[in-house]
Amino acid sequence: MKQAIQIGAGNIGRGFIGALLSQAGWHVTFADVVEPIIEALNHHHGYTVHILDRDPGEITISGVDGVISTSPEFAQRVAQCDLLTTAVGPNVLPVIAKSIAEGIRARKAAGNAAPMNVVCCENGLRTTTRLKNEVVKHLSQEEAAFLAEHIGFADCAVDRICPKPNFDNILDAAVERYCEWDVESSAWKGEKPEIDGLTFADNLMAYLERKLFTLNSGHAICAYLGYLKGYKTIKDSIADGAIGAIVHAAISESGEGLIKEFGFDPDVHHAYVEKIFARYQNPFLEDEVLRVGREPIRKLEAGDRLIKPLVTTASYGLPVDHLIFGAAAALRFDCPDDPQSAELQKKLRAEGPTAALAAYSGLTAENPLTGRILDVYRALTVV
Repeated sequence: MKQAIQIGAGNIGRGFIGALLSQAGWHVTFADVVEPIIEALNHHHGYTVHILDRDPGEITISGVDGVISTSPEFAQRVAQCDLLTTAVGPNVLPVIAKSIAEGIRARKAAGNAAPMNVVCCENGLRTTTRLKNEVVKHLSQEEAAFLAEHIGFADCAVDRICPKPNFDNILDAAVERYCEWDVESSAWKGEKPEIDGLTFADNLMAYLERKLFTLNSGHAICAYLGYLKGYKTIKDSIADGAIGAIVHAAISESGEGLIKEFGFDPDVHHAYVEKIFARYQNPFLEDEVLRVGREPIRKLEAGDRLIKPLVTTASYGLPVDHLIFGAAAALRFDCPDDPQSAELQKKLRAEGPTAALAAYSGLTAENPLTGRILDVYRALTVV
């Protein structure tokens, strides 16, 4: 049986990636630092994935186990596994890199030259490549050569809404029915497995930016505008006529930029936009505004979901009247429990919005988009 390690035993790890691998016949070991979750996995060896959608259902996952990701046992598991996936959040990748490097060192010491692949299932561009660069920092020259020959680091695009679960069983997960997992074909080492829900892609960047410009961008804009109007969930936020209109117009604008950038068929992409907008309106998903909006500094980075679609679309001389609401509203996201939000608000108070926007997004005062963003920022207020 093929062996997979899923680093990150949260809702995405259990409900999306781990579930797909388990259903495809892989043995899945979840790795995490949250001991109660790992203990529960090793006690029950299974859980239920609840599909919250217009066509609801349940999937029973069995035969799984867990390991603490900082333990010596984790390194020994990596030494023998075939696939390592992550769902921890991009900011955690440098933290787990050392443990993965220990596993690769153990793999080399065990003489295991079978191909292993690493795939980071995170919301972001080229996160697997970023992890590889972090892992190599912890390896000797000889160990790095072993990695280059035997271990594939394949970037991917993942798409599935996985809201915060609320079940009696701490292992149960909640997901929508729709899912998409596109993995970079050229970076894969060895034979490509057949896993329902996974597609190997030749032009991964098109898939990455399509999701980033559409689902992630609209999701974030909806969350930040919903926060400003006092809504608790994405479902309630998108039901607000004014917010829904802005979100739909924003992902339509970014869609025109994608069509120019990648030559997408306009009719096909317009249909994709409508499908994404319908997913926001899923009445069975109670996705929290604070969860979707967390880490606004990361979301304001030049290559992420608010700025990249805006800059790319504007570069073709196309309208961005609604896309600018994303960055403007993100600057207004004031959630003291979120460290990035607290840092952002502190910088806004100390240096002002122009300096804060430049520091986090790279858009300087001279950029014509900056003035437009700040005009909307000043007009937006919290209810």
